[in-house]
Amino acid sequence: MLTGSIAGYGVYPGGAGYSAAKYGARALMETLRLELVHEPIRISEVAPGTVATEEFSLVRFGGDAERAGKVYQGVAAPLTAEDVADVIAFVATRPAHVNIDLAVVKPRAQAAAHLVDRQPPA
Repeated sequence: MLTGSIAGYGVYPGGAGYSAAKYGARALMETLRLELVHEPIRISEVAPGTVATEEFSLVRFGGDAERAGKVYQGVAAPLTAEDVADVIAFVATRPAHVNIDLAVVKPRAQAAAHLVDRQPPA
């Protein structure tokens, strides 16, 4: 099971390194799917969009808590880690003959990696 990102399927300004890493992980997953087709192994990717996790943003912005806090500002309901975990659990608990190659999960407010509906602060 690979936890990828929608950044592995579309790029956005400022995301060159992250998108490149996620495209690479996606290529690895797709290659393993081909190479292991004769084995009783399921190869799946869950590719989330915007997930509100403080740790990711802090790392992304070198520990700048103020900048990290603005990432999800105005997004009515970003995904949570629990939302993604639910999808992972669903994919992992399918019957042995079922392989879900890709599950993309985004908050309703996100249309693409670079397009998130943000409401002005109240």
